[in-house]
Amino acid sequence: MLRYFGFSVGLTVAALVTAVFFGGPAALLAVAVLGVLEVCLSFDNAVVNAKVLRRMSPLWRKLFLYVGIFIAVFGMRLLLPIVLVSVTAGLSIPEVWDLALTDQQAYGENVEAAAEAIYTFGGIFLLMIFLNFLFDEEREIHWLSWLERPLAKAGKLPYLAIVIALAVIYVGSQIADDDKYATVLVSGIAGLFTYLLIGGLNELMEAPEEDDADDVTATGGSTTGTATKAVAGAGAAAFLYLEVLDASFSFDGVIGAFAISSDIFIIALGLGIGAFWVRSLTIYMVDKGTLDEYRYLEHGAMWAIGFLAAIMILELRFHISEYVTGLTGLLFIVAAVISSVVESRRERAAEPVPAAEHRDEEIAAGRR
Repeated sequence: MLRYFGFSVGLTVAALVTAVFFGGPAALLAVAVLGVLEVCLSFDNAVVNAKVLRRMSPLWRKLFLYVGIFIAVFGMRLLLPIVLVSVTAGLSIPEVWDLALTDQQAYGENVEAAAEAIYTFGGIFLLMIFLNFLFDEEREIHWLSWLERPLAKAGKLPYLAIVIALAVIYVGSQIADDDKYATVLVSGIAGLFTYLLIGGLNELMEAPEEDDADDVTATGGSTTGTATKAVAGAGAAAFLYLEVLDASFSFDGVIGAFAISSDIFIIALGLGIGAFWVRSLTIYMVDKGTLDEYRYLEHGAMWAIGFLAAIMILELRFHISEYVTGLTGLLFIVAAVISSVVESRRERAAEPVPAAEHRDEEIAAGRR
């Protein structure tokens, strides 16, 4: 376990000590709460990450863990809110940075003012992930079969997920405040466009290598360079997809963090701890084959993502506690794990007993 979580444990201790040194017990408590909150909100993110990561080469896995974590902590949870405030408030990035350092309350208010754009972009991106999972006709395993099977058949309708996403964007623009109408529309379209762009790049990069090999063979060339480029391209597309996915999951936590602390460094420490634990958990699930062992785990994560997407859209009008969001996501995960264990035991119980074992049981019964 230390191989997978040792670094996260060490980082957590260092972050907590740093918090105490600079802010005392109050900062320690804030960092600890933010770290737990981030893990709760992003546990389903780890499951989805594991699904993508197990198709990536060892090199890209290492890049995701060691390079991607800096993007996740400093880019998504520290710099991204500053950029969003700069865009929505019409301030330069240096002005926003100075505001975050000198007037944390005003900075927090500006982040909350940009909430509609953040929630809509992230909500639509996550919604598309959820819908494309539901409408996947080729998926053989169904958890909530009474609901998932009919929805999978509905996937035969072309562009159904896009139509639903556009409808949700319109509904979101209607429930938001009147002065946020255009913001919601633009942000929602941007989230949809980002998903389609990255998804298209991912499919393009993952084009069957056999086709490339056939083309090269027909021209008398070598397949080595083509295959290498295909693998590198697929890894880059998947890496980009994971980073945008991580950003979408972090939006809710970043905004909710201001209810606990307005200090951007306290927020970065707390959310950074959670981000490292999610990364470690992702690698652990990939190496241990957790998704294969617990067949419904991915389903639970996807339903949690769908719930989170709905919450982010509803946040345009109603305030929903981040604790509700995080606990509900964990409930989906726990329910999926329990269902996986129950189904595995049921299948083992239904397996026919081998003849030799059956005779041993009869002999033992006769002796009794």
